[in-house]
Amino acid sequence: MASSIRVRATSNGDLTEVQTLIQHPMDTGLVKDSKGETIPAHYIQELKFACNGKDVFVANWGTAISKDPYVKFSFKGANKGDDLTISWTDNKGGSDTITAKIA
Repeated sequence: MASSIRVRATSNGDLTEVQTLIQHPMDTGLVKDSKGETIPAHYIQELKFACNGKDVFVANWGTAISKDPYVKFSFKGANKGDDLTISWTDNKGGSDTITAKIA
C-alpha cells in the first residue's frame, strides 16, 4: 500500500524546511451524506515529526482540520542526509509512518 504521506525536507544552512501533504478524510462527524445520514468522525489525532529519533514537531488535532492537511514548518539542528520520520494516528486506530532523508 502506498503511503498517505508526501514529504519534502530541505536543509539550507542551519534551517530545515519541511513540507508535508497527508491524504486523510478528516471527517468531523457533523456532515451528512447524500442519504441524510451522518458521516462518522474520522480524523487525525496526533501528528509527529522526528529528526534522528528526536521529536521536532508534535500536533494534537481534532475535527477542525481540513481534508488532506498540508503542514509546513522549519526547525534548526538537522543536516543534509539526516532521517526525518513523519507519523500520524487517527481516532479509528489508523496510522501511517514514513521516513525521508533531508536534502
